[in-house]
Amino acid sequence: MRPALAEASIEELFVRSGALREGHFLLKSGRHSGRYLEKFLVLQYPSLTSEICRRMAAELSPYGPTLVVGPTTGGVLLSFEVARQLSGLHGREVRAIFAEPVTAGDGSPAGRALRRGWPLAGDERIVVVDDILTAGASLLETIDAIRAAGPEPLAACVIVDRSSEPVELGIPLHALGRIEIPSWAASDCELCRAGITLEKPGSGQPPR
Repeated sequence: MRPALAEASIEELFVRSGALREGHFLLKSGRHSGRYLEKFLVLQYPSLTSEICRRMAAELSPYGPTLVVGPTTGGVLLSFEVARQLSGLHGREVRAIFAEPVTAGDGSPAGRALRRGWPLAGDERIVVVDDILTAGASLLETIDAIRAAGPEPLAACVIVDRSSEPVELGIPLHALGRIEIPSWAASDCELCRAGITLEKPGSGQPPR
């Protein structure tokens, strides 16, 4: 029998939604892996997303947040639901906003920014949420966007930490779970040698 949502591990929540995939995958880094986390297969289910955000809110509640910020795209859903649950915990409205990618004048990526005219007071108590931590780029860009607007964020929380090395954010980092995802250089991939079809996650199709 499957455990109830509140008792299930983060890995179990990913498994029951089909979000922890087994196979042969080409990662963004160019490395190959036999496992892949597809976060949006979890976030499509309100019951699972609500349970994940309940846990995130519990981790972040001690900081007394007034604002939750997440990077697009997954962080938009997470920041909204975490803020809603924090509002219930603290008996006052907690806002939710998001940081989105921006480009330089030559069209090259230039990090993230808070672009929608949202007001940030100097005494705002800000926490950051994100889905999967690998190298921490989206979290770091979101934290930089907040600092550029004035306030200093207090803490961050992710659903899964799958980083291979410690990620230094300059603020406390909480993770609801850790899922090991071994990866290899293409030249060292046993799955390639076994002739298993290589998939490019997100496209639904093998890479050409």
